[in-house]
Amino acid sequence: MKIDIFNHILPPAYFERLKEVIPDKRMLGRYPLLPTLTDVEARFRMMDAFEGYAQVLSLANPPLEALGTPAESAELARIANDGMAELCARHPDRFPAFTASVALNDPDGAVAEAQRAIDELGARGVQVFTNVLGKPISAAPFRPLFECLAGHDLPVWVHPIRGPNHPDYMSEELSEHEIWFTFGWPYETSACMARLIFSGLFDALPDLKIVTHHMGGMIPFFAEKIAVGFEQLFEGGVGNNPLAARAGLKKQPIDYYRMLYGDTALNGSRPATVCGYDFFGAGQSLFATDAPFDPEGGALFIRGTIDAVDSLDIDASARKRIYEKNARELLRLDAL
Repeated sequence: MKIDIFNHILPPAYFERLKEVIPDKRMLGRYPLLPTLTDVEARFRMMDAFEGYAQVLSLANPPLEALGTPAESAELARIANDGMAELCARHPDRFPAFTASVALNDPDGAVAEAQRAIDELGARGVQVFTNVLGKPISAAPFRPLFECLAGHDLPVWVHPIRGPNHPDYMSEELSEHEIWFTFGWPYETSACMARLIFSGLFDALPDLKIVTHHMGGMIPFFAEKIAVGFEQLFEGGVGNNPLAARAGLKKQPIDYYRMLYGDTALNGSRPATVCGYDFFGAGQSLFATDAPFDPEGGALFIRGTIDAVDSLDIDASARKRIYEKNARELLRLDAL
């Protein structure tokens, strides 16, 4: 079986409400171009092309915090989580679980909604974005959410977010040529993980589990650059990072990055999958596709990702861990 742990959906009731509140009305014309995003039957027809394929559902962009006041965002979170829970209950073979959405423009309310989604709806974790309206999720107000998930022994899914309003250069006002997306999102993931690590999060919560979208962004490719930092070139030594010492970290930075999980949502790129697997290994690599966000409504990336994982020079047990076993253990699916 193949369990896709990071793909996206807009449940029907949530989608109807989203139409009323979304600030960027251009997206309303784009959503119908991907019927598998909103039409469950269309999604099933696409999924049927892949034998033994199931999805752990998560909400699609935009982040809830960008859609209204804290109260309005919280309402959207409840609608989305109720909708995903209903889909999982009606189609457990297709959707064995979902990851809850929360609105972090009200941090206390986000924890309450996470508790509700886990305890009452059966969510198997929570999805957050790399920043909350420009504020890093490593900031103190958001720590209780991570504590909540660690207490439940369930993972946090981290999705990158950055828009065209984030310029490529300080002298400009907007990003050009989709640089905000192509290169900005991998940077967002990498920067977010660095800030979480240097905040002491993993020393405080050593059993916390974080799933990084797109195989950790830039982390696997730049693993050796992470291992030897800039100040370390002049003031430190092998295994002695001055930044880590000043931050009071118990380990070297690279050791914390290796605590993360990476998913295979890499648009089907074999070289990127090889690089990501080399960093995360069999135990912390998870099958994911980012469906349905491709020109074929999900099929292109699912097919390409399966081909990339199948091409890895690994044994059958390692491949099974990527496709299914890691997800079952991380989300405790067999306990449901």
